[in-house]
This record gives sequence, structure tokens and C-alpha cells, in this order.
Amino acid sequence: MKATELRELGADELGAKERDLIDQLFRMRIQKSMGHLEAPDKMRTVRRDLARIKTVLRQKRAD
Repeated sequence: MKATELRELGADELGAKERDLIDQLFRMRIQKSMGHLEAPDKMRTVRRDLARIKTVLRQKRAD
């Protein structure tokens, strides 16, 4: 997900995406601890997407 795409979304949509990614990351951490995580590189992508969303949300709130 690119930052330009995220900037086009509203704050409500970004908040929903943020909650989804937090939940997804939580489930991935549990799978990793149990040794059942199929794609460990996906965790990195989810963390970075979450950081992008948080950054865009802060920028929107500052404006």
C-alpha cells in the first residue's frame, strides 16, 4: 500500500485499516511463536503498512 493511496482515504477508513493490520500482526505473531507462520516476510510488509497508515493519520490530524 502506497502513502499516496492512503492520503486519498478518509480518517475513518484509515482507522479501520489500522485496526485490521494490528489484528493481522497479532495473529501472525502467535503463528510465528507456534512455528506455523507460512510467510515470515509478510510480517515486515504488515508492519511497514501499519507505520504508513499511522503517519498519514497523524498528518491528517495535524492539518
